[in-house]
Amino acid sequence: MHPTALLDLATELLRAVLKLDSPADGIVSAFFRRHKALGARERHALAETAYAVLRRRPLYHHLAQSGTGALERRLAILAWAGGDGLLRGALGPKEVQWRAQVQAIDPASFSEKLRHNLPDWLASTLRAQIGDEMFWPLVAAMDTTAPLDLRVNTVKTKRETVLAALAEANIQAVATPYSPWGVRVEGKPALNKLPLFTGGDVEVQDEGSQLLAALVDAKRGEMVVDFCAGAGGKTLALGACMRNTGRLYAFDVSGHRLDSLKPRLARSGLSNVHPAQIAHERDERIKRLAGKIDRVLVDAPCSGLGTLRRNPDLKWRQSPQAVLEMQAKQTAILDSAQRLLKPGGRLVYATCSLLQAENEDVANAFTAAHPDFVPLPAAEALAAAHVERADELVQGHFLRLWTHRHATDGFFAAVWQRQ
Repeated sequence: MHPTALLDLATELLRAVLKLDSPADGIVSAFFRRHKALGARERHALAETAYAVLRRRPLYHHLAQSGTGALERRLAILAWAGGDGLLRGALGPKEVQWRAQVQAIDPASFSEKLRHNLPDWLASTLRAQIGDEMFWPLVAAMDTTAPLDLRVNTVKTKRETVLAALAEANIQAVATPYSPWGVRVEGKPALNKLPLFTGGDVEVQDEGSQLLAALVDAKRGEMVVDFCAGAGGKTLALGACMRNTGRLYAFDVSGHRLDSLKPRLARSGLSNVHPAQIAHERDERIKRLAGKIDRVLVDAPCSGLGTLRRNPDLKWRQSPQAVLEMQAKQTAILDSAQRLLKPGGRLVYATCSLLQAENEDVANAFTAAHPDFVPLPAAEALAAAHVERADELVQGHFLRLWTHRHATDGFFAAVWQRQ
């Protein structure tokens, strides 16, 4: 495609994502479905340019003020991720000169707001919570692109076998440092046609998400519930931990999300998984299982602010009020899920949020309200599941994953045992 046409498409895509009225990944996917002639390199350039603008929206808006032409075009020029050679073919002489002048500005001269590129409420909340010494490394880590992590399906194969197969396909990969099933792949290779993927030997899953399944530590023959299963990434990990035995319920209020689980479940070879749509957290299906379940994972709906590397639009689409509403929903879901546990059963509450309001505050309130649930140290639970260097992954009793420390999405988890 001619560079001019590609820059026009970048401008069009930015005009759509910057409305912030729906998730950016869905907008980008729909955009590519309408423009099927785009090649892989062109799609990469457009998507990464859009995500770069979402990551640094205040900075790029500030810098764009000195340019001319449509705002979205100026933003695309500043954030262009498709290579300078391609971009030069689309720019006029004045645009080339303007871009060079902007790039020559010393980043150290920018205000703090233009360096952290967060909404004021989120920046102040995080700085109060973790302090400046941790805040700025976290900001820098969240400004990067997330790596591609895979989970090895241990029902079908071993990690060593997967690493060897990737090497044979000339794909660079290493074992993840913490998850015993994880593989981290260099770059963004197309995996969906590899036999490893189509045969269900691997699933795409962030290492942090894999560690949540390790915390649950589901065993052979148990009754287990993934309470907010979504598209089923953790469900499949739990099913593999159970060695395809016992009974694993995948509950979710969204039938659409559960539909996404079906092809993944077929690839996995698991037959112990039972997806079921529920109307709400107090559905009759849940009442019938009360007191019968060995382990429950509540990967609760949350702000998602631990995933800003992948979903930078979330920081512009969330608000303090939305977080408070989410906290109330998380509390209600956790209170309902606890009824499923039999004495001696394990409950795990998790989010992909960075915020104490959705994490420690919810967990501590649950402990206070339910004296029959005893908190378990996350480090001990992880070590028992053969997680390496488990003590590096915790704060107090809780699992706390930070992007700048662990190279994962931001995750929190609390663990209890019912007396």
